[in-house]
Amino acid sequence: MSLHDVAARALHALDPEDAHGWAIRGLKMGLGPVEAGRDDPILAATVAGLKLSNCVGLAAGFDKNAEVPAAMIRAGFGFVECGTVTPLAQAGNPRPRLFRLTQDQAVINRMGFNNEGLEPFAARLSALKAGGSGGVVGANIGANKDAADRIGDYVTGLTRLWGLSDYFTANISSPNTPGLRALQTKAALEELLGRIAEARASLRAASTTDYPIFLKVAPDLEEGEVEAIVETVVGAGLDGIIVSNTTVARPDTLASSQAGEGGGLSGAPLLAASTAVLARFRQAAGGRTALIGAGGIASGADALAKIKAGAQAVQLYSALVYGGPGLVTRIKRDLAARLRAEGFASVTDAVGAA
Repeated sequence: MSLHDVAARALHALDPEDAHGWAIRGLKMGLGPVEAGRDDPILAATVAGLKLSNCVGLAAGFDKNAEVPAAMIRAGFGFVECGTVTPLAQAGNPRPRLFRLTQDQAVINRMGFNNEGLEPFAARLSALKAGGSGGVVGANIGANKDAADRIGDYVTGLTRLWGLSDYFTANISSPNTPGLRALQTKAALEELLGRIAEARASLRAASTTDYPIFLKVAPDLEEGEVEAIVETVVGAGLDGIIVSNTTVARPDTLASSQAGEGGGLSGAPLLAASTAVLARFRQAAGGRTALIGAGGIASGADALAKIKAGAQAVQLYSALVYGGPGLVTRIKRDLAARLRAEGFASVTDAVGAA
């Protein structure tokens, strides 16, 4: 166990949100791990045109304000997604709003899109572009809780950050902003993605550049919703879907005393359900759109399960709470070994193998 992992364990003595704040401060001071050497070539992937040195990414939520993306790239992630950022700064929901479920290797959060707003976020991405991050950095965009035009907030985020981010993710699946998940319904989703597509076309024409746009969905989808989402995404010309966000479900297996807290559940208990939904998206998409798998990944075996279910790349966050910052290196080493053991020449060869 590295000193960084020991420090991460020590942070468990603090309130979870305070611990996260100290972790960000430490990373900003340059105290984070730095992975030596190049990524194993077997882990390289191209997703919606994004060339990744490895397919293991950091999910949105860890770096809400784009403060430490370069530090997380140095720690070993193949890509980093910052946010969720909303046009205006907002405080989010009252504390406490973040809970460790240690017995379950899980987390419940009801943060409520707390962030500093677009302008500080954009300034940091601009500085990052000027200095170079060494990796792929994306922006996860959302809507303010009190916005009169929530769809307009996504267009505002896309427009402000165009040229500053390597890709974009429209987050319509957080359970912690009332009514947000209603944007996953067919009519609302068609309007949202239609307006995003219009804005994208204008931005592309004005700048002569284009960037991949993904949609992040919930795992809690009814029969027929997966197919409807896929058709709407493909019809609007978006580049991919991230499956999935946190769940509002509470599995019977949860043993931690805080399992009844409101909010979105992430971590180990989400793995099976989110992977099953990912497989449904793979079947419905039939290769027409890229898929990124998220939810419950804590090992190379978990990552490979997502890839075999149809993910071209994967993302994690909650497992870092328990595995420490050295976890990403261990996952990559484990994943590379498993790919070779099963006879795959690359990550791409394993996509959809299940």
